[in-house]
Amino acid sequence: MSLKRPAGVPFLMSASVPQSLDLASLAAAYAAGATPVQLVREVYARIRARGADHVWITLRPEEDVLAEAAALAARRSAGEDLPLYGAPFAVKDNLDVAGLPTTAACPAFAYTPEADAEVVRRLRAAGALVIGKTNLDQFATGLVGVRSPYGAPSSVFNPDYISGGSSSGSAVAVAAGLVSFALGTDTAGSGRVPAAFNNLVGWKPTKGLLSTRGLVPACRSLDCVSVFSLTCADSAAVAAVVSAFDPADPYSRNGDASRAGFGGAPVFRFGVPRPGQLEFFGDTEAARLFAESVARLTTLGGVPVEIDFAPFRETADLLYSGPWVAERLAAITPFAQEQPDALHPVTARIITAASRFSAVDAFRAFYRLEELRRAVAPVWQKIDVLLLPTTPTIYRHAEVAAEPVLLNTRLGTYTNFVNLLDLCGVAVPAGFRADGLPLGVTLLAPAFADADVLRLGARLHAALGGKLGGTATPLDPALPPADPMSGDGIELAVVGAHLSGQPLNSQLTARGATFVRATHTANGYRLYALANTTPAKPGLVREPGFTGPGIEVEVWRISSEAFGEFTAEVPPPLAIGNLVLADGSNVKGFVCEPCGLKGAVEITHFGGWRAYVEAQRAVASARR
Repeated sequence: MSLKRPAGVPFLMSASVPQSLDLASLAAAYAAGATPVQLVREVYARIRARGADHVWITLRPEEDVLAEAAALAARRSAGEDLPLYGAPFAVKDNLDVAGLPTTAACPAFAYTPEADAEVVRRLRAAGALVIGKTNLDQFATGLVGVRSPYGAPSSVFNPDYISGGSSSGSAVAVAAGLVSFALGTDTAGSGRVPAAFNNLVGWKPTKGLLSTRGLVPACRSLDCVSVFSLTCADSAAVAAVVSAFDPADPYSRNGDASRAGFGGAPVFRFGVPRPGQLEFFGDTEAARLFAESVARLTTLGGVPVEIDFAPFRETADLLYSGPWVAERLAAITPFAQEQPDALHPVTARIITAASRFSAVDAFRAFYRLEELRRAVAPVWQKIDVLLLPTTPTIYRHAEVAAEPVLLNTRLGTYTNFVNLLDLCGVAVPAGFRADGLPLGVTLLAPAFADADVLRLGARLHAALGGKLGGTATPLDPALPPADPMSGDGIELAVVGAHLSGQPLNSQLTARGATFVRATHTANGYRLYALANTTPAKPGLVREPGFTGPGIEVEVWRISSEAFGEFTAEVPPPLAIGNLVLADGSNVKGFVCEPCGLKGAVEITHFGGWRAYVEAQRAVASARR
């Protein structure tokens, strides 16, 4: 589907840069001789061409990004592994980017952080380029994308229709071809609803899988950093960089659950609500697109299983009728009390009303949530994954202006319960209504099944086909060529220089190894910084009777042939042995011979190699 230029289809300023900035197209362009500097110039030309689209709150100065892009080649030449080399990305303006104001779409609230949010830091370390901060529903409160003093973005397919929110600008930036991917947040659906309205993939990770350090909280106990992309393969590539335990984030969690395995399975079970429980609020086209998605998933080997959606729906109702509204107030209490007039009228109406809830109300809601979790649990014994409409419909700006709360609530019908029930999911395109507007569907599964929902999402998206976002570039059904979510091969745990972003990670990626998850070893392992190794390496030793906490590792999947080649390069005193992970599973992984500990320094208390390396850098910097 092509668009008129003012609506958002990017036109090519530079022949070296592809129209679609999906990571596969970008990698091909770089392999053919394009440079990150050319890419940045193209991106800023496209942003200028779109004019006042209300996507951006703050853009980085173009010259600053050009300088950073120019430095990437030197970083690569120095041996840095840069899995997201030269990929431009946008950041929702409730996440910190060093030196840029964080506003949360409230100018009076703005502050300028000195450090990047942890997810932003990891992306930049992997070679990605921050372009700027994007618009949002104020304090991430809303699914509509219109509650902002910086204006309201629109769906790239029709300016009369909302973009969805709260991550409005992030979604439009990706769909319009301005960036390769964007960070959003998702507490009640903010990373999925805008994906549906802009023909995108919206990955809603497991709570705690991505660090929320550097995020202005909405509901701190529920908040997730989410990713908008053009393909599930791109989300998987970003996931490989940003999925990591953050000891400085109290809500960070270990991704130590075993893989569900349904993502690439030839036969799997998917749940759908009973027919009488599906609500589209009169949108027959949305109902048609969902039915087509059910049929499409069935052709991929899915066996549809009708489930009782009632407890999911009741859980969704809890989100805005219970203490989680009060949690939004808790996040900004001093500011809301001192400057109530600075709030958007609808945002103020929602958040300040939370003062009516008591501690008694909170505990009653927590008790009811646990009852609903218990009611939902048996569903997952019957199905592997749940398929739902992402939204029941889409609305015009004028309709939302007339009914700002009611229509917002309707948009959360199939999204509001997800974080309360500790699920992960991915929203993928489902096709277009007869009027040319897109809608989507979402695949949901229990926590830490992210790899599987992305794998199945990629298959469902490929079966649909069509264009990427709002560009004219068709989805390549062969993406990814070597499926990063595949269950084939050997799982290998790495603990030091082979971690993503570390000097020897390329020894894995060059052999086609793919990231599976970040986790920890079981208790009982000690970690040492070995003496006289280049680059610096740790040694992992298991000590019977030692009860210390587990050590941070990454699990990668590598083919049997490549595994043999890889192990042949492992120098003594290191070796590949059997590691026990925190979930009790056994994988191959790096261990150290006792003789190699001569002159080594124990660093177990750091919890992992990355924390130790960062501490050493901080000491060196302080000495300079």
